[in-house]
This record gives sequence, structure tokens and C-alpha cells, in this order.
Amino acid sequence: MLTMTSADRRARERQELHDKILDAARELFATHGYEAVTLRKIAEAIEYTPAAIYGHFQDKDDLIRTLCKRDFDVFSAQLSTLQSVADPVERVRQLGHAYVRFAVEHPQHYRLMFMSPNDLEYDDDALERRGDPHRDGYAFLRLSVQEAIELGRMRESYRDADLAAQTFWAGVHGVASLQITHASDDWVEWRDIAARTRAMIDGLLDGMTKPAPVGRGKKAVQP
Repeated sequence: MLTMTSADRRARERQELHDKILDAARELFATHGYEAVTLRKIAEAIEYTPAAIYGHFQDKDDLIRTLCKRDFDVFSAQLSTLQSVADPVERVRQLGHAYVRFAVEHPQHYRLMFMSPNDLEYDDDALERRGDPHRDGYAFLRLSVQEAIELGRMRESYRDADLAAQTFWAGVHGVASLQITHASDDWVEWRDIAARTRAMIDGLLDGMTKPAPVGRGKKAVQP
């Protein structure tokens, strides 16, 4: 039977505090905005002193960068499971569903990542990820659209890969952000989120793409 040493225990406790700081910061940033939140407020939320946070992060910018990298890693890992989908149009469809699922399952992550602007400059680590479809969700979406263009599957108006990718992103972001911010508002008789997601994605792709040539590929099963 393995016995935890005092060093192991300290390392575990340090990691637990590190995670606790990030979780509290995420919620505060998403709720109040980046500018309104100080390290002191984060420390108060977890009932520690500001000095405890400085033991893990140099300053607020360091904390927010660490938090964003962690959340985007989780997001990219979920999307990367779709790289094996051979048909690029079907891959884009499934990317859309995965995007909304992530937002619904991780609303605070999503608020911080896509609904909370900040003025941080990209550091070297972030710049290394840019354009890598394995670590950059937009790059993966754009690559899938580009493959569809090269196969002749995109309509004439959508043969600019960035325009098509950004249009598709705007559509699924709209579904996701409305779900997060207004789903509890009974002013609107909201339809099921899965139905709204499917309607948006199918509507966009029906207007942007051409059917696969007869005999190529199989009819996809809707997520």
C-alpha cells in the first residue's frame, strides 16, 4: 500500500488551491466582467488572503491567461474527437453540435471564453496554438470548411473559408449565448435546446452547401 508523503500532501493541497482560485476567478469574471474583478475579490470569494493568490499567479493577467488556456484546452479536446469524421460537411455539422453542448455543459467557461472581452495580449504559448487545428477550434472549423470547398461542396457565395466559418460560428454562438442568458426567461416559449441547435445548424448548412454527389458517402445520422 502506497503512503502519501508530506511532500505529496503539500503538492496536492497546492494543486487544490490552484484549482479553487481558477474556479472562483472564472465565475467572478463571467458574472462581473474582467475589469471589475480584483485579486482581492477573488481571495475573499475563497476565504484566503491575496498573498495566497500571489503564491500561484504573478498578477491578474497571469491568472486570466492560465484560466483561458485551461478552458480552451478542454474545449479543443472535445472538438478534436471529430477529426476522424471523413465528410467535411458532416464534420462541420457535428462541430456545431459539440460547440453548443460545451456551452450548455460549461456555461461559466463559455461566458469567459466567448462572452467576456478582455484586452490581454497573446503570449508565446497562445501564438503557438493559433492555426493548429488540434489546439485551435477556429482553425479546425476553417480547415473543415476549406476541405468542403475543395470538394466542391460549398455554394458559390461561401467559397471564402473564413467567411463561411465565421458565419457558421455566429449561428451556433447565437444559439449558445441565448441558452445561457435567456433560457430561464418565460417571456418566450423556448423550444428544446437540441431542437434549436439542430434547426440552426441544418438551416445554415442547407443554405451554404451542396448535397454530396450520388454514391459518395452515407447519409449521416443526426447528433
